Amino acid sequence: MAEAIIPTSIRPKTNLSRLPIRRIVAPPSRLRSAGRAAGGRCHNAPVSESAKLRPWSGDRAPADWGLGDGQAIPWEYAPAPESRDIVTLKSRYGLFIDGREVAAQGGAVFESVNPATEEVLAEVAKASPADVDKAIRAAGRAQKTRWGNLPGRERAKYLFRIARILQERAREFAVLESMDSGKPIKESRDVDVPLVAAHFWYYAGWADKLEYAFPGRVAKPLGVAAQVIPWNFPLLMLAWKIAPALAAGNTVVLKPASTTPLSALLFAEVCRQADLPPGVVNIVPGPAAIGMHLVSHPGVDKVAFTGSTEVGKLIHKATAGTDKAITLELGGKAANIVFEDAALDQAVEGIVNGIYFNQGEVCCAGSRLLVQESVQGPLIEKLKDRLSTIRVGDPLDKNTDVGAINSKAQLEKITELVASGVEEGAEIYQPACDLPDRGWFFRPTLFTNVAQSHRIAKEEIFGPVLSVLTFRTPDEAVEKANNTPYGLSAGIWTEKGSRILWMVRQMRAGVVWANTFNRFDPTSPFGGYKESGFGREGGMHGLHAYVRLERR
Repeated sequence: MAEAIIPTSIRPKTNLSRLPIRRIVAPPSRLRSAGRAAGGRCHNAPVSESAKLRPWSGDRAPADWGLGDGQAIPWEYAPAPESRDIVTLKSRYGLFIDGREVAAQGGAVFESVNPATEEVLAEVAKASPADVDKAIRAAGRAQKTRWGNLPGRERAKYLFRIARILQERAREFAVLESMDSGKPIKESRDVDVPLVAAHFWYYAGWADKLEYAFPGRVAKPLGVAAQVIPWNFPLLMLAWKIAPALAAGNTVVLKPASTTPLSALLFAEVCRQADLPPGVVNIVPGPAAIGMHLVSHPGVDKVAFTGSTEVGKLIHKATAGTDKAITLELGGKAANIVFEDAALDQAVEGIVNGIYFNQGEVCCAGSRLLVQESVQGPLIEKLKDRLSTIRVGDPLDKNTDVGAINSKAQLEKITELVASGVEEGAEIYQPACDLPDRGWFFRPTLFTNVAQSHRIAKEEIFGPVLSVLTFRTPDEAVEKANNTPYGLSAGIWTEKGSRILWMVRQMRAGVVWANTFNRFDPTSPFGGYKESGFGREGGMHGLHAYVRLERR
């Protein structure tokens, strides 16, 4: 975001409610003209000085801001990069099995690449089926001989220790996560890593209270949990799965995504630092075939998968006919619904957060914007103005709003779907944006005049692409919101509480946000319906997924 440092003596004659709520910034017209002067909008273009005085070139006079003729206001465009020095990268990482780092059988490796620079960060051991078998045996031994027999209060001590170490090493994890995944550092630093620690704190608190969580029942661990996590929130999805599993007395074999394995392998260091017993957590990076071998292994008692609906269906088939407990958190095509009585400026911020957060690489992203016809015009204009302030660029720059797409393959998928939207007749808007010369980046994109039959309105894009549809009545909004094979999340923007409650009852979505979007908390369950999967993670529901309840 191009920000203005505004002297306190200046009292601009403008409606500050139109401005983004995070910080005071200049009006969009000012940002556009200033962006051109600095070398481009949407991009963290460097300047020769950290702060310069620039004359107004916008559409309003200096007097409108309390300035005399010829006076200027200081604008700051200098990059604010986070240091990479906090992270010590090894040239090669091994598997984490039975408390030790080991090479893969046969010595096979793959490369982990920084999506913002296309540089190779490290070589990572590629697990083989034999390595997975070894990890499952280690997890089974640990569960039966030690971890499953520990009192809850003792398991809690380990989880508390992990949470504390995560907080102590928070900056290190945030920088590594942004380097490996491409997400902006301010999201890794302010959202992901704090939530990771919070999940371990939360489930540590439940570890010795299972009898209260499930009154009248005896909660017993399931055994060995096979967990497969995606590349969009590598560390956070690890916490969502490992924390409740360990709290309930299970042991874990986790397979991170092959494009983002490094934060999981750094977490292995945390496990050693916390003196977690060997075999309780095992980490086996590798290709998709290794994930299928893991979840279908007869030594596994619980399967938890977050990823695409296509792969989720394959896992469901592979586990059919077994006694494995299974949780699937799959794709989404969420509707973000704005009624005419909504606070439009607040809604715009929620819309931007809903789709452009983490480059839109979010399963619950609000990728379909349903707008009541009477406010479509003003809302779209406000949204376009807001898009012109978004900064695209280096994920390690603290000013960056939209970072790099996770992989070249994902960028090609986004590009192909956006091209289909244009071909099918939707109207595209992209703010002028100078993208970096290297790396995989995509401009924030807005489509209007979208039909429900368009691919961009039906398929999960997993990128910074928003499709706008309109509605006239609440019934029509519900019909369009539910017109999808997915059922993960939705958002509602209205001043009427009764309307919110009515809409929630009518919509088939696992999570519905009211006058906000993408709010997460470890105490709250998360999961979907239909092709978005089944089961819940987070809260007591997430704990329930890792226990077998027996009568006293």
